[in-house]
Amino acid sequence: MAPPLLTAPGPSPVDAERILGAFIDHTSALGLELYPAQEEAIFALLDAKHVVLSTPTGSGKSMVAMAMMFKALCEGKIAYYTCPVKALVNEKFFDLCRTFGANNVGLMTGDATVNPSAPLICSTAEILSNQTVRGARTVVDYVVMDEFHYYGDKERGIAWQIPLIALPKTTFLLMSATLGDMSSIIKRLETFSGREVVHVRGMQRPVPLEFGYRDELIHETVTDLVRSGRAPVYVVNFTQRSAAEQAQALTSLDFTSKEEKLALKAILTKERFPSPYGKELLRFLRAGIGLHHAGLLPRYRRLVERLAQQGLLKIVSGTDTLGVGVNIPIRTVLFTQLCKYDGIKDGILPARDFHQVSGRAGRKGFDDQGYVVALAPAHTVENKRLSEKSNGKKFVRRQPPKKGFVHWDQSTFLRLIDATAESLSSQFQVSHGLLLSVLQSENADPRRGAGYRRLLDLIAHCHESDVLKRRHKRNAAKMFRALRQAGLIELRRDDRARNPYPVASDELQHEFSLNQTLGLYLVETMDLLDPALETYAFDVLALVESILENPRTLLIAQLDRAKDDRMAELRAEGAEYEARMAELEKVNWPKPNSEFIYETFNDFADRHPWVGQENISPKGIARELLEQHASFNDFVRSLGVARSEGVLLRYLSDSYKTLVQSVPRKHHTDALEDMALTLGAVVRTVDASLLEEWETMMDPAAAAARIAQGEALEQAMRARAAAKKPLWEDQRALMARVRTELHRLLGALARKDWEEALDSIWQPDDSVAPWTAPRLADALSPFFAQYGSLLATPTARANSNTILRPVSERRWEAVQRLCEPEGHDDWAIVATVDLTAEARAGLSEDAPLIMLDTISGS
Repeated sequence: MAPPLLTAPGPSPVDAERILGAFIDHTSALGLELYPAQEEAIFALLDAKHVVLSTPTGSGKSMVAMAMMFKALCEGKIAYYTCPVKALVNEKFFDLCRTFGANNVGLMTGDATVNPSAPLICSTAEILSNQTVRGARTVVDYVVMDEFHYYGDKERGIAWQIPLIALPKTTFLLMSATLGDMSSIIKRLETFSGREVVHVRGMQRPVPLEFGYRDELIHETVTDLVRSGRAPVYVVNFTQRSAAEQAQALTSLDFTSKEEKLALKAILTKERFPSPYGKELLRFLRAGIGLHHAGLLPRYRRLVERLAQQGLLKIVSGTDTLGVGVNIPIRTVLFTQLCKYDGIKDGILPARDFHQVSGRAGRKGFDDQGYVVALAPAHTVENKRLSEKSNGKKFVRRQPPKKGFVHWDQSTFLRLIDATAESLSSQFQVSHGLLLSVLQSENADPRRGAGYRRLLDLIAHCHESDVLKRRHKRNAAKMFRALRQAGLIELRRDDRARNPYPVASDELQHEFSLNQTLGLYLVETMDLLDPALETYAFDVLALVESILENPRTLLIAQLDRAKDDRMAELRAEGAEYEARMAELEKVNWPKPNSEFIYETFNDFADRHPWVGQENISPKGIARELLEQHASFNDFVRSLGVARSEGVLLRYLSDSYKTLVQSVPRKHHTDALEDMALTLGAVVRTVDASLLEEWETMMDPAAAAARIAQGEALEQAMRARAAAKKPLWEDQRALMARVRTELHRLLGALARKDWEEALDSIWQPDDSVAPWTAPRLADALSPFFAQYGSLLATPTARANSNTILRPVSERRWEAVQRLCEPEGHDDWAIVATVDLTAEARAGLSEDAPLIMLDTISGS
């Protein structure tokens, strides 16, 4: 039975005493009793004070955050709950929906926007920071900043600082189990806001931890932990590859009972695993083993989290990102090593990282005791055993450590247990994106130069020394001149302004942003491209990809494939071994337009000394996918990166967003718009699972009624950003989506992968003659008998081979011509696209659009 909703007690205004009474009544109804630290924090919030909450993981910080959200709801005010990762944002979103009702809660992650006008918003820290800088949210009454230790992150820390220096009237709740010394931040917040900050500390965990160090191999330790009732076990790895390899290795052990296997099977048969890595993940899950890392698709990570929350997974092999607050009931944290690569070198874990991950062990309501276990280095365990078996021999061949190994032992483990978290350091930086954002502020009065003054205010209040503040001002002035020279900023005069004032150019689209460090290079270089050229859209994409961060896994895959192809050519030519090796040294991953990009970037760097160590990086990942007219799955297979599907999805998403947001509107041609739509369609068809779950949470009974009445699609569409056209009203976007789905189906049929082909089409539950693997094989058997093979080449996927004809309102016929080696091309796939509300009721956004009608020859 669902817990009761937490609703405001009576008509507004509601005083603090009544708010507290209603909240206590709610927690009592749930069988919960507040701890002293929770009470102290809640009393301070009700007294309009800021709160820094430094208590261990599992000590109920989320309950204090709920009290703040409740206060905002009772007072009719706006509150944000920010988190560092989207998985945690999604989890908090659903938690708040269950507590306050879905109508009162919204979601903003950059990938998904749901109910954005709600009074309670769950978002990433970057979303709130960007909205604050742009002036889109000048009134935010309450902000919860979860996992506040990210304030010290070199890349992202500024997003945690900007709200603290831009929202003087906001009440903040800063929470983390690993904050370290907060005195400097507290003093600055009190000075800026003029209000007291209450620092609530607590060292007592509701679920105590027991620490242990073992000289064993991992499979021995895991077996013992499971048999001794210490599962679920979170096996901590520090690379995606090692996490997947550990999951694979552990499948040789049988952890699950017959009843547990049946329960898993019942759930997994209802889930979709449409991507190439889906089958391998499914195999892990059937064995009661979860896998969790950033290389997985979001839908798979969320499935692992749900299964773990239901107690169906005995093992979760993941990277240390699982330590960032995701609410999974873990009893034992098992460190496979105590060192990791920090982006520069390998080193022993920082105390903050160790305690953050260790804190996952033991969850209130699930466990009476949590366990943290660290393994000795595998080679030392092997060497110890070899010595024991040597029977006194003087020489024993010892196992060497892996390359880059940093030594740790039991004393290292004990030091980490006692160590305190490092102090947080300010990571404030002025960038072109920040400067442009303040000038685009919706609420700044441009006639008085309020936008630029807003930037100066941010610098003045930032948590830096006076020396660094002066440096930031100088850098801001240089960047201002650069943006003006690029035409992104203009100086204007009018009757009310005594002096010229700066504004963002009117030619920029509303969503324009410079989120990439080298975004200004992209803008300046666009003027050198010729829109009349047939290759213009791909030339723009080459510039876009050159300023994106290198996805090393994908680039290495492209490089390996290029070397394999070149080696085959050299062997065919009869080249000697030394000559082949020399030629392979010259091979690199695809770098479209590299000569032009390097030349223009060198000129740009000469004119903009601030570029410093930043460098351009030509690459062609998204371009290759689009040029090949490949589906996401086919592209994953061609690169051999099934384990890193999530990396590819994020890269394609970043390419799409940069194409849309950072290329000024004046450079958008029809061809470029079509490219963006196609790239967006690829991303959206891979993973779009949030809206369906939100719909159900709005009211399960009402949702079922809406489905019966055929109203779910409109409801889902209304939940999306209001400015976005429904798919049936955007012919170009619809064509891009249909083409993407037909190309995936085409590739599956060409490989005779009937399972993926079936997953590529939509079959209503009431289908009279549903498509099955034998039926697909029978339909294509005459084709293969006559022509031998079905082509899925770029030529076969050309746009001219896909036709979309309107049949009626919200209903189309889609035709995909089938190509074969002889070039007759007299076969075709005929499908229906039905976007009527009755047809699509209850389906998620990533469910296929195409309903397969026939596969036949003319």
